Amino acid sequence: MEQKQQRKSSERVASIQTEYVRSLQKKETRKNARKVRLYRRLAVFAIAAAIILGGLTNMFINQKHALAAKEQQKVEVLAQLEGVQEEQEMLKRQLVKLNDDDYIAKLARKEYFLSEKNEIIFSIPENKKKTDEQDKGKE
Repeated sequence: MEQKQQRKSSERVASIQTEYVRSLQKKETRKNARKVRLYRRLAVFAIAAAIILGGLTNMFINQKHALAAKEQQKVEVLAQLEGVQEEQEMLKRQLVKLNDDDYIAKLARKEYFLSEKNEIIFSIPENKKKTDEQDKGKE
C-alpha cells in the first residue's frame, strides 16, 4: 500500500519549468529529431544502394549470358571456318590440276567421251548397284 501511495505521490510531482529544463528538453527533442532524420536518410540510402546493386547484378548476369552465347557462336563459326578452309584447299588443288593439260585430257575422255585422233573409247558399265545409286541420287 505504501508503494502505491509513493507512486501516486511521484506521479503528482510536477517538473520544474525553468529555462535550463526547457533548454534540456529542446536539446533532447532536437537529438531525437536528428536520430529520426538519420534513420530515414540511412533507410533511403540503403534502398538506393540495394536498387543500384540489384541493377548491377542484373547487368552482370545479362552480360555473362551474352558472353556465353558469343563463345558458343565463336565455336560454331570456327568449325565452319575450318570446313571452308578445307574446301578452299581442295579447290586450290583442283585448280592446280585444271592447269595441267594431261589432267584436262583425261577428264575430257572420262566425262565427255572425247578422244584424240585415231582413238576409240569403250564405255564399260560399272557395277549395277553403283549406277542405280547414281540414278537415284540424280532424281
